[in-house]
Amino acid sequence: MQHKLDAFARLLTIMDELREQCPWDRKQTFQTLRNLTIEETYELADAILEEDVPGIKEEIGDLMLHMVFYAKIADEQQGFDIADALNAVCDKLIKRHPHIYGDVKVKDEEEVKRNWEQLKLQEGKKSVLAGVPKSLPAMVKAYRMQEKTKQVGFEWKNAEQVWEKVEEEIQEFKETLEQDMPQSRREEEFGDVLFSLVNYARFVNIDPETALERINQKFKKRFEYIEAHAHKSLNDMTLAEMDHLWNEAKKQQ
Repeated sequence: MQHKLDAFARLLTIMDELREQCPWDRKQTFQTLRNLTIEETYELADAILEEDVPGIKEEIGDLMLHMVFYAKIADEQQGFDIADALNAVCDKLIKRHPHIYGDVKVKDEEEVKRNWEQLKLQEGKKSVLAGVPKSLPAMVKAYRMQEKTKQVGFEWKNAEQVWEKVEEEIQEFKETLEQDMPQSRREEEFGDVLFSLVNYARFVNIDPETALERINQKFKKRFEYIEAHAHKSLNDMTLAEMDHLWNEAKKQQ
């Protein structure tokens, strides 16, 4: 444990030194760091998806630096310091795990999740959806909202029911095309299709964001193969010619 504490103390010391001596670090604010933090988070997400353990280590370190940076700025503004933030999350974890730090009994993971959401409401949250960030990517947000409402019983009984809903939404979307409905209505019904598919994915233990990103990466690799092996400009190639290279790319993977 001591070597971990020493490493954290080293980071805090370096942060203090950079904030005092480096022109770039002195200039940073909550607002200027925000987009950089988002970028670092996505870099960590990429490393996790690729199962790149050294990359995960590096990106965790980068994000840890950002957390320390925010706490340093807050400390300078006499708002809070890193100890306040760490103690706050420790207190929250203890309070929301009464089955570990109290006498509450739970039988499984799902009961832990339900208790977690109920405790959040008792703490003053006005909605079970209050903790879902507004800026989350839409697919991730849909998944998280469905997970949270499940904890209070707003849930289908089985995957078959959810698939029926998927088919219903697909049919309603098709009707908007067949009946030449306004674009806004088409978008709404298409959104319903996506939302229901996310729900079905959740029922069959598939993370839709991860699944789609894996397909994005596969598409990228195969299309880049077409670009690398095309005997002429892509604009001059037929779809059949490109499809032939696409099938070659599939064999390479």
